[in-house]
Amino acid sequence: METALEKKWEVYALKYAERSDRTRKESFIFDDHSNEAHTIDYFIWVLKSGKNVIVVDTGYDYDEAKRRNRPIQRSPSEALKAINIDASDVTDVIITHLHYDHAGGLIEFPKAKFHMQEVEMAYATGPCMCHDTIKMPFTGEHVCQMVKNLYSGRVVFYNGVGAISPGVTVHLIGGHSRGLQSVRVKTENGYMCLASDATHFYENFLTGKPFPIVVDLEDMLNGFKLIKNLASDISLVIPGHDPLLKDFFPKEGSSGFVWRLDKGPVSPIKI
Repeated sequence: METALEKKWEVYALKYAERSDRTRKESFIFDDHSNEAHTIDYFIWVLKSGKNVIVVDTGYDYDEAKRRNRPIQRSPSEALKAINIDASDVTDVIITHLHYDHAGGLIEFPKAKFHMQEVEMAYATGPCMCHDTIKMPFTGEHVCQMVKNLYSGRVVFYNGVGAISPGVTVHLIGGHSRGLQSVRVKTENGYMCLASDATHFYENFLTGKPFPIVVDLEDMLNGFKLIKNLASDISLVIPGHDPLLKDFFPKEGSSGFVWRLDKGPVSPIKI
């Protein structure tokens, strides 16, 4: 009989939006084809083990989509229904960082405790936000919601590495945001790293090309190595925004926007 320490998780990627009106210069520093079109996808992730459910990031909602003129195809809470999860019943949400596209749906999870890095809260509420360029990916309303969650006892902080549940740990990466964390998950195929924005695309970490929104370049580059080390195999490193993920992993169900990750890729990871 499987013990708690041997718990393995199913892992799902749920796509809720995409943007095609952008170029490679918005995805890579030091790129030779910077003016070529480059689509970005937006995901949240779900971990399931028996009756246990952990959601990774909340995405953003229709209000934020209108505010930033970045339409969504469905709200993340709507996407969750495709795998029979009601956001209002979820008890644990890992927030990889507080950028609008990862923490823009906090209000959809009224029962959840939010798991995040201590330094990310300090960063998002500190003097760095005096700079328009730095605060651009944040939305003040979302940050205030997280502060309210803190005062109602619904935020769990970590300082570096932390255990969320048997088989699930978070790891401070930094780089893209001061308190960016990736998630390590035990699956039937070994340890998977949900890198989130430690690498937006496969090309970032496989070729060492940094993403242009960066707080600490050294941390970002070191993070490329760390996320590889967190996974049992390089094919189990999951970027935060890469449309190629849809080619490498099998679809789950009939919705057309859910992919099953823990089974492993169905084709070699190539960029």
